[in-house]
Amino acid sequence: MEAFEPKDFEYPPKKPSLDSVIRQKRRQVALAKEQQAFKVGPHPTEANPKGVAGDENVETTDGDVVAGSDNTGDSSVGTQIVEQEPRYTEMEQKMMDEARDLSLVGHLTELRHRIIIMAIAIVIGSGIAFYYVDVLLALLVGPAGKLYYMRPTEAFFTYMKVAVVGGIILASPVILYQIWMFIVPALTTREKRLTNWIIPVAVMLFAMGIIFSYTLVLPAAVKFFIGFGTDELEALFSIGQYIDFVIAFILPFGLIFELPLVLIIMGYFNLINSMFLKSKRKIFILLSFIIGAAISPTPDMFSQTMIALPMICLYEISVFVLSKMMKK
Repeated sequence: MEAFEPKDFEYPPKKPSLDSVIRQKRRQVALAKEQQAFKVGPHPTEANPKGVAGDENVETTDGDVVAGSDNTGDSSVGTQIVEQEPRYTEMEQKMMDEARDLSLVGHLTELRHRIIIMAIAIVIGSGIAFYYVDVLLALLVGPAGKLYYMRPTEAFFTYMKVAVVGGIILASPVILYQIWMFIVPALTTREKRLTNWIIPVAVMLFAMGIIFSYTLVLPAAVKFFIGFGTDELEALFSIGQYIDFVIAFILPFGLIFELPLVLIIMGYFNLINSMFLKSKRKIFILLSFIIGAAISPTPDMFSQTMIALPMICLYEISVFVLSKMMKK
């Protein structure tokens, strides 16, 4: 006889998951329905014209199950109401509750793990951006020229702000990947196939929005505002306020350029189509100017228009792409 080894057993025993309990119960219900469908009942007789067995339960119109009486017994015996069997037994319900709690704890643990990875990526990206902060500031202040700082700590906090924003931009691929890894187990095969190209396209569109804003929109906006200066009124920009203006002006364009991706995904799942977008074109033009006024760093009409026009162009591109997808 072989010696007993504790490794032959798992302790503590592995608890069944919520999905396995539900699937097992569904299989039992389906098997019971299949057996009921092929069950042969008694033949009708004069004493029993409907062919109902004497010892079987009969369901009333109210949904209650009534125990059938034996034909050979006394007909004066009252019917007995039998309680319906619960859907899950007490042990099965307890197992499902424990599995649900374990599943929630597992999801929260994984979410914490993903958030920690994203935070580490932002810290590393901020460190890299801080190392090149002089280069980044030279790129950002180029359209405005010479700047000033009015408070002793203004320059320091401006450096830190540029480093953190640059770190978030550098870590954006990692952030998007971690979000994708968290939600991908709940996706179907078709949805997983779609997400394989969403992250690269999203990063590319975000970068295109930043480059478009920095190269075309920002210089025009700065030149427009400097144009209000006169011989008596000279433009002296504070570095802190100017960097706040640049960040608030550039980053929305990165998000705006994600509009075609969002609309195409909605069209892929048949939530919208090109005809729907064409019918709502006037409403979207109005909404684009409202959004431009809401996210613009200044309340002037120029900044609002500079944000609304790219949104309208991207909307028309989305309509064109969706019309081509519908033809295929």
